[in-house]
Amino acid sequence: MAYDIVIPKLGMTMTHGKITEWVKKEGDRVEENQIVFVMETEKVSYEVEALASGFLHILAGPGTKAAVGEAVGRLAETEEELARLQAETPGIDGAAEAVTATASAGKSQASAAGAGQGPRKKLKASPAAKKMAEAHRLDLSRVTGTGPGGRIVREDVEKALAAKTATAETAVPVEAPEGEVIAGKRVKTSIPLEGMRLTIAEHMEQSLKVSAQLTTMGEIDMGEMIRIRKAYLAREQEIGVRISFTDIIVFLLARALKDVPIMNSSLIGDQIIVWEDINIGVAVAYDKGEYDSGLIVPVVRNADRKSLVEISRTISGLTERARSLQLMPDDVGGGTFTLTNVGVFGRGWSMGTPIINQPEAAILQTGMIVERAVVKDGQVVARPMMPVSLTFDHRILDGAPVGRFLNRLRDLMGDMALMFI
Repeated sequence: MAYDIVIPKLGMTMTHGKITEWVKKEGDRVEENQIVFVMETEKVSYEVEALASGFLHILAGPGTKAAVGEAVGRLAETEEELARLQAETPGIDGAAEAVTATASAGKSQASAAGAGQGPRKKLKASPAAKKMAEAHRLDLSRVTGTGPGGRIVREDVEKALAAKTATAETAVPVEAPEGEVIAGKRVKTSIPLEGMRLTIAEHMEQSLKVSAQLTTMGEIDMGEMIRIRKAYLAREQEIGVRISFTDIIVFLLARALKDVPIMNSSLIGDQIIVWEDINIGVAVAYDKGEYDSGLIVPVVRNADRKSLVEISRTISGLTERARSLQLMPDDVGGGTFTLTNVGVFGRGWSMGTPIINQPEAAILQTGMIVERAVVKDGQVVARPMMPVSLTFDHRILDGAPVGRFLNRLRDLMGDMALMFI
């Protein structure tokens, strides 16, 4: 009896999954609980284990998007049963080879086109001309044929070699570049746009396409926040957690969103939906290699109902799972507002234009806290200032509610006693 390998349902909102890699090959012996393939949902990657033992027959190759519960492979109990399955339902080997061949051909053609050469045409040359060109390592595509129908003959090759020799005697020697060259530029490496990077690219592009995004910028005096955090750090053992600035900002954001509820909304169809739940996504970035990084947004659900300590523990747990690639779809779904803190990556005062995490109405970016000269009580003084950039969907929000929201957040950060009013 053969067992189906299906796309598992990882969360309430999950409907499909995409296969990114088969860890086991066609015909391999797979033991129960071994990882058999890797799939990704809209936002997370997940390793799928076999629920039984057997010999693997693959039905869907990498890149295939399948519905939850759909069979993408089968496990045969015996090699005889495997042979029968392979005969009844052909696997992906032939298709995979065709896809690979097509991709390789496309890449070669793209490289040639990028170098301004275009796809190669079939050359007509006499056997003698081909033999002489091969012996002298001459590219026949650069030789003009004078034979019938433009056929390259021996005399054409001799003339080309003579011209090449004359040029070489007068030209300054130039060392040929090593490796692949595209449009005159040497390639250091080539990184496929796939997996999480492809998902990020698609989401960012789609977000800009479907909404009218505008960014307003400013800065907030963080003197009170620094004082409060120092007090929390001094009582870290008693509190049980190490409170971060992100924890405090999420705590205050939830209160500001409650005071200006239109900021906690989405445009769905022709309706602006104002959400009762305040679920704040906290962007988490991490390195995946020398040339790649990951970005994912786990969600602190019902942040307005959580204490500061509860928010801190939630963010800590989500961040740890995000960086160890152990998040589930429900961990990253259902957000109503997003915070992205780029201050941990900078070394100075800077602002940006974050892109909205659809279908939310806005996203707040915070930067590095830097001492700057500001006017306070008529005097120029140095104050710890944090830049903020709020991108909002102008289809939903105008300047007035955005201004009220930022003013409320600025007031709360300047005097946290206001949150009790």
